[in-house]
Amino acid sequence: MITKAHSLLVLASMLVSSTVSAQITPRQALLALSKRDHTLSIVDPASLQVLAKVPVGNDPHEVIASADGKTAYVSNYGGGAYNTLAVIDLVAHKPLPQVDLGPLRGPHGLTFVGGKVWFTAEAAKAIGSYDPFTGKVDWILGTGQNRTHMIYVFDDLKRIITTNVSSGTASIIDKTAGRPGPLSGPPPTQLGTQPPPRGPMGPAGDWDETVVKVGNGSEGFDVSPDGKELWVANAQDGTVSIIDLVTKKVTQTVTANAKGANRLKFTPDGKRVFISCLGGENEIVLDAATRKEIKRIKLGHGAAGIQMQPDGSRVFVACSPDNYIAVIDLKTLEVTGHLDVGTEPDGLAWAGAH
Repeated sequence: MITKAHSLLVLASMLVSSTVSAQITPRQALLALSKRDHTLSIVDPASLQVLAKVPVGNDPHEVIASADGKTAYVSNYGGGAYNTLAVIDLVAHKPLPQVDLGPLRGPHGLTFVGGKVWFTAEAAKAIGSYDPFTGKVDWILGTGQNRTHMIYVFDDLKRIITTNVSSGTASIIDKTAGRPGPLSGPPPTQLGTQPPPRGPMGPAGDWDETVVKVGNGSEGFDVSPDGKELWVANAQDGTVSIIDLVTKKVTQTVTANAKGANRLKFTPDGKRVFISCLGGENEIVLDAATRKEIKRIKLGHGAAGIQMQPDGSRVFVACSPDNYIAVIDLKTLEVTGHLDVGTEPDGLAWAGAH
């Protein structure tokens, strides 16, 4: 029997989904989370109009889209209180059944590579991958670090990078040829009748983790487009650590005056680096070659999520305390507009850009 309370909840979800008149999602779309409203906005980047808002669950922090641009995944974080990934149909503009991560609590950082969703589980001090085809978490690796927060997976699936906020470290995790692992693929139907299992990323193997000490509060990071450097923003120190990805050593610590930095992103051409500081009024722009500051763009009372437009024309920055997303022209480095996606925007992603 459907209770009155349940009926009202279903009706409320339908109203949220249809708050904006239903429109077709464009080939490329900006995805933006509202942490306080618990919604995902689908935005037309051409008109900057919100096409739909879809409910996503408690405390949404990061969002990523599948390679075909048809599905989005959102981490319901809660500092370890929650353990789900919200799933959104970007074509029908509706929520799908959530992914229950079980003991992998505090999911935060997300990326989609090789047909799978890769995530951090902060409270479990682990990272993992979820296979949408099988509907299962098919791989888990403990980092041994505190507050494993953000994640980057290389396209060849042989290297994973995370930042560990409370440990003040970055983990560079490399796949090696080694013995098959217990989570290396589907079980044989009959023991001894199949060849050794293959892992979620090809032949099963081991992983080597190199833990690199950076600065205190290491959180936001990015890999240079040429894959040679890792730049890590250290929130407590206000610095940026630059790591050579061949030697896996810090080659330079930039005094960026970036206290509270929680996100860092390269521009698509690799020439500039943007840093958001949640407690500051400016977006900091550095020259990637000289490591010098180019400009501080005044935004408001703090910034968080950063998303580059793939064609290199604009950057979108979530100004969480001010409840808007700033649109910045990458040629002039000026704010050209604001976008309202709800209260306390944060996680941003691009759908259909592959």
